[in-house]
Amino acid sequence: MMDVGGAPAGARGMERRLGLSDAVVIGLGSMVGAGIFAALGPAADAAGSGLLLALGLASVVAYCNATSSARLAALYPESGGTYVYGRERLGEFWGYLAGWAFVVGKTASCAAMALTVGAYLWPGQAHAVAAVVALTAVNYAGVQKSVLLTRIVVCTVLAVLAAVVVAALGSADADAARLGIGPDVTVGGVLQAAGLLFFAFAGYARIATLGEEVRDPARTIPRAIPVALAITLAVYALVAVAVLAVLGPHGLAAATAPLSDAARAAGADWLVPVVRAGGAVAALGALLGLILGVSRTTLAMARDRHLPHALAAVHPRFGVPHRAELAVGAVVVLLAATADVREVIGFSSFGVLAYYAIANASAWTLSAEEGRPNRLVPLTGLAGCAALAFALPLGTVVTGAAVLVAGGVVHGLQRAISPRRTGS
Repeated sequence: MMDVGGAPAGARGMERRLGLSDAVVIGLGSMVGAGIFAALGPAADAAGSGLLLALGLASVVAYCNATSSARLAALYPESGGTYVYGRERLGEFWGYLAGWAFVVGKTASCAAMALTVGAYLWPGQAHAVAAVVALTAVNYAGVQKSVLLTRIVVCTVLAVLAAVVVAALGSADADAARLGIGPDVTVGGVLQAAGLLFFAFAGYARIATLGEEVRDPARTIPRAIPVALAITLAVYALVAVAVLAVLGPHGLAAATAPLSDAARAAGADWLVPVVRAGGAVAALGALLGLILGVSRTTLAMARDRHLPHALAAVHPRFGVPHRAELAVGAVVVLLAATADVREVIGFSSFGVLAYYAIANASAWTLSAEEGRPNRLVPLTGLAGCAALAFALPLGTVVTGAAVLVAGGVVHGLQRAISPRRTGS
């Protein structure tokens, strides 16, 4: 049963405070983050001179995913994103699997971003843990404070990226010939690179997961998602072209800090510490948005008792799912203290691609009256998600698939023990 605001009856307390610009900023804060500072090197190593092809492929899949998510979010403006869409369109199991993939995969992303903060500023896992604790406290104090901090982060990161682009393209060492496609390009390499780059695009779901805190969500969310994605695509394309122009695909593949190395190669040594600081700020912004999104999906799953029902509580003063935020923060702290950043990034990519595959399958079931996109959009998105997921390194695929199967087993046991337990 739904109330007039779009939230499930009995789940009041989440106030609709976010407008269009706020939603766009949250999406940008989640996408224009540490991924672009870290993912270009591994992607170039996989794709070689086909890096721009991989970026284009990742952007096509991201566009399809965003379009499907936006249409579904307009119809189901609730916290939870594809967990809700899968449940309503495909059945309870598929909604649960989407929520499981999102919470597990994005919790890993939170750890990756926390570790990136530590790597850029103060190497060591203790500082990554401190970053998680601090940002969990910001989220706990209310979503508007999170939006304000995200706005500051987005402006800072965009300024740093703009400085890198100007310095690289204005350098005497910039060479357009380095942008060409050579004989080293393979289909498998481009697909794997696109899967790695997708990690840097996957933040627009954060807008949909905040469905109960956005004003007029049926209009705001479908407008905010494509705007945030379009800005991100433009920024990433400019950055990729600029870095390739000064480093070339092989130099970029060997770079441990691609944007810092590009600034140095362009003769702008003064920019290197600025880029390092920008990378840390970007990771902080991504971590802030990730904690927001994961906690809202946790809230939705807890309402349906797929997770402990106590996590569905909304703070009476701050209007946020405070127990879910604290639980997510605690798990991320544990991962940040024990995990390796390369492992969690690969695992996160697989989970997120599974999540969007279910979003596209859900969008396929929409009728014309419900705002169905062109059938080619969810079909392309579903096929693209599957292709990119299984093009990831074999160890990542095996681990990711095992975790999804484990989630399915848990759901089956829940249903066997208490068949009427779920549902709000």
